[in-house]
Amino acid sequence: MAPLTPGNPAPAPSDRPHLAPDTNPPHNQPHLASAASARRLDPTSKHGGALGGLARGGLAGLLGAVTGAVAQFLLVLVVTRALPTAQAGAFFTVTALCLMAAGILRLDAGNGLVYVIARSHPHDHLGISGYIRAALIPVAAFSLLATAALHLQSHHIAAATGVPATWVQLLATALPLMACADALVTATRGFGAMGPTVILDGLFRPLAQLALVACLAVTADTLLLPLAWALPYVPVLVLSALWLRRRVPRMPYLAGTGRDLWRYTAPRAVAGAIQAVFQRLDIVIVAVLAGPVEAAFYTAATRFKVVGQLAGQGIAQAAAPRLVRALTCGDLPAARELYQVTTLWLVALTWPIWVAYALLSPWLLKIFGAGYDRGAQVAVVLAATMMVASACGLVDAVLTAAGHTAASLANMMAAIAVTVAVDLVLVPVHGALGAALGWSAGVLTKNLLPLLRLHRTYGLRPFGRHSLSALHPHTWRSA
Repeated sequence: MAPLTPGNPAPAPSDRPHLAPDTNPPHNQPHLASAASARRLDPTSKHGGALGGLARGGLAGLLGAVTGAVAQFLLVLVVTRALPTAQAGAFFTVTALCLMAAGILRLDAGNGLVYVIARSHPHDHLGISGYIRAALIPVAAFSLLATAALHLQSHHIAAATGVPATWVQLLATALPLMACADALVTATRGFGAMGPTVILDGLFRPLAQLALVACLAVTADTLLLPLAWALPYVPVLVLSALWLRRRVPRMPYLAGTGRDLWRYTAPRAVAGAIQAVFQRLDIVIVAVLAGPVEAAFYTAATRFKVVGQLAGQGIAQAAAPRLVRALTCGDLPAARELYQVTTLWLVALTWPIWVAYALLSPWLLKIFGAGYDRGAQVAVVLAATMMVASACGLVDAVLTAAGHTAASLANMMAAIAVTVAVDLVLVPVHGALGAALGWSAGVLTKNLLPLLRLHRTYGLRPFGRHSLSALHPHTWRSA
């Protein structure tokens, strides 16, 4: 087989077979590429290995998701119990700013590498070393520039948010490590391996952050608190790089490699940056418009949303490569089943949590300290919104896998615009509750727009006859 080189690249999304909708009513289902691709992905058949592999990957991702969610929850608990409310809010604000910046600066290079590495499997991953270099150089360069800019503007950021300037400078220094670590650990999934992601990003990093932050918080040594939070990214970067080095054949860098990679990744980089902003912007807006105390209340009340987000992330990490392969080959039945199976998994895993949280929030929030039970209304808004989002399934992942990256980008921009507009009106008056309503409006926009697009274009729905496959015992036994 020919190696994956700039002269023989992985097909870009525009090179994928066109999924032309059928005109037969009532489902508007796309025409299938071949009779073989039309076979149902039955868990009991030889095609059931796909669902079995998805279940194994999903369970591995879920393990990391649950551990990460617990560690993040405990981190918030330690900070709120050990620090004054205003200082806790400042810590949550500066880490949110850092995660937003790192999400922008990673340029979604990791997911671009996942795509290229997965497509290079028939060629024994030849040429991949050049693609990894082409991904890391821009990420590192932009991160260093951002570090310098944030150091220069640290006092202005501190005045606007109530965060100590020293904290801003410490986390600005960590940005290159965070962005490169994210790109490399994500790239390991291109080999079909969930282990590095689960162990390094799902288990080690959040647990190490919890341990280091707790040690400093309980000793009242808060000056280096952000540094303790960022330090675990160093071993994640080193170990993921070593993992890739053992598996990627070394080849000279070939001219045109970067162009091939970024032709696919650039639109996703913009979408990934917008997604990173959307996930953390609410905390920063609360800090700017209502102060760090309200930011602390809001963060504590919304900490449970990470449960649903990480559960979806764990399943999406396992399902995304399979969705790409199914949609690239024009295999709509397989894509439909993957979508409906993962949606039912999400609902079954998260809905009991959201219902319980909405009912018990007035008592649960008291564990964060005095006054935090003010966030009970925020918890109800959060729970209702996440139940709707879970019922939409991996809708954006499916839309992106189908090649509609521009539509995904437009949806995210619309969601951010809605969030900011609602926040500007409600946060100055209602504080944390106003931010929760703004976030809810953005989440609903982000999920309902792609859901409508998938239904109209491909006849894909989050629930259907394939949903029962998620409950088939063979699916889980094969895991």
